[in-house]
Amino acid sequence: MVGRPATTTGGPVSGRRPVVPAPSFAHLARLSDDTGLFEHARRAIVRREHGYCTDDVARALVVTTREPEPSDALLRLAECYLAFLTHAQDARGAFHNRLGYDRRWADEAGLGDWWGRALWGLGTAVARSPAAWIREEALVAFSAGAARRSPYPHAMAFAGLGAREVLRRHPTHAAAAALLADAAATIGAPSADPRWPWPTPRLTYASAALAEVVIAASQLRHDGPLLDGGLRMLAWLRDVQLHDGRLSVVPAGGWERGAVRLRHDQQPIEVAAFADACATAATVTGDPAWNAGVRQAVGWFLGDNDVGMPMWDPATGGGYDGLTPHGPNLNQGAESTLALISTLQHARRWS
Repeated sequence: MVGRPATTTGGPVSGRRPVVPAPSFAHLARLSDDTGLFEHARRAIVRREHGYCTDDVARALVVTTREPEPSDALLRLAECYLAFLTHAQDARGAFHNRLGYDRRWADEAGLGDWWGRALWGLGTAVARSPAAWIREEALVAFSAGAARRSPYPHAMAFAGLGAREVLRRHPTHAAAAALLADAAATIGAPSADPRWPWPTPRLTYASAALAEVVIAASQLRHDGPLLDGGLRMLAWLRDVQLHDGRLSVVPAGGWERGAVRLRHDQQPIEVAAFADACATAATVTGDPAWNAGVRQAVGWFLGDNDVGMPMWDPATGGGYDGLTPHGPNLNQGAESTLALISTLQHARRWS
């Protein structure tokens, strides 16, 4: 059974001490079948007509394999997601992204974000799954995909995060080390302008993942300048996303330098990426001050956000799809539910 575990008490968020729920996989199981993970839901009910996507299945493999003591049901989910990814991969290491409910691929295999996220999921399985058969098969698929390169910085960032995971268990894995170094190089160095130190003139989505992979790549050769650059990117992103002491992430429409920044619609993926990056910064630097960013991300889901409303449904364990000026979008799709689970997993840092 994949249910909602007991709750734990977390650290302060904006001066309060909320009760932080432990990650629930109940809604993730509701969205899954023996093929993979459905992408969309209307409220909590799955919408099969939209089918599956590699992007979400890969994220699901990340959260299920980084659970420290997975149940048998959770192991079965992880194995299902791994089987989906190996089916999505072609002979040259690229991946299909969209599979219809009729089990037919709707696209050609490619090297977009889904390729990067697939490698992130596979790398996490290699590093963290307690099941040897999952680790071994994931390593085969990761190694095939790691030989490729994407022209897209976000795809390379996600792939680099997978490479960082592989290096946890296999420190001499040359392909993983090369991929991580190339990911950081693709993202580039931060700008010298303190008003906008980001490497590009626009923030789009999952921005913190770019800073995170630069921070992670600094560990390859104890590169001080690389670490400093990644931390400067993340610190600036943290500062511009704080509003009255609470997290207010860049919305789905992005934010371009010099333009007015809108506050809606905010997406859970942005919050989860920020939590991941802050957790990595705390681990790499040993500075617990970065855990404040994780607390702010957890607080965003619990209601410490711009409209003061929770972004999840305790009855289902699902995450809401977006924060609008009028409150949450109550649909509970895969991406938002995975963002919730991922963020709550980090709350164990202070529990």
